[in-house]
Amino acid sequence: MEHKVLSLSDFDLRPTPCRIEVLSLLQSHEYALSQGDIEQELSNQFDRVTVYRTLKSFLSQGLIHKVLDDIGGIKYALCKELCHQGGHAHQHDHVHFKCDQCGQTTCLELVHIPSINLPANFTKKESNLLIQGICNLCNQP
Repeated sequence: MEHKVLSLSDFDLRPTPCRIEVLSLLQSHEYALSQGDIEQELSNQFDRVTVYRTLKSFLSQGLIHKVLDDIGGIKYALCKELCHQGGHAHQHDHVHFKCDQCGQTTCLELVHIPSINLPANFTKKESNLLIQGICNLCNQP
């Protein structure tokens, strides 16, 4: 699936060296990355706090979203156009898939989390659905 290339200016973010590198890294991967993955791939060019603040800025501006991992960690994935579709609020009601073989977590943007009817006085803030199995790349003969 082809996605629009995002730029920092599209999200009112100043192009600092760390932001440029982290965005480039996220754009070069089709799967979610943890903060540790990002730090490792950037070969310690930036300290942990700078990477953390960059991710926090990206989250607050809607450039990326959190992906919960099965081991309790958090990964980050670029938001696609579907996250903002039709002028609706920024939302991520799509399924995430974690491969048991390669360990990569992928956003399945076209597979939506089913609507859940909550009991009275319960208000949904966000939904997360992680499916585990074998991804299409690892499943090839």
